[in-house]
Amino acid sequence: MARDFKEFIRLWQTSHVLCSPHYPQSNGKLERFHRTLKEQAIRPKTPLSLDDAKRICRDFIEHYNSVRLHSAIGFLTPLDRLENRHLQIFADRNKKLESARQARKLKRDNASEK
Repeated sequence: MARDFKEFIRLWQTSHVLCSPHYPQSNGKLERFHRTLKEQAIRPKTPLSLDDAKRICRDFIEHYNSVRLHSAIGFLTPLDRLENRHLQIFADRNKKLESARQARKLKRDNASEK
């Protein structure tokens, strides 16, 4: 294993787990990502060369990690979660929801007075 990767694992206090060869069920999350990559990037864009395929994959991964919202992590981007911005995002959302509730209540109250 590369020294940088070992250092990354140590810093994030995690472990590197290998899956069994020829047994995709043991690596379901990555298999699902590959399916998403094929469905949303490779097949629609049909790369014409290896460099084109690499560019398509790179662009998709950038979008997937920093733009696309993921329902499994509360409709955040993985980058927001990794950079620990989730609490602020959730607080901002709750503030907007409460403001909208108050506006609807005020509108209902004004309508009922007429």
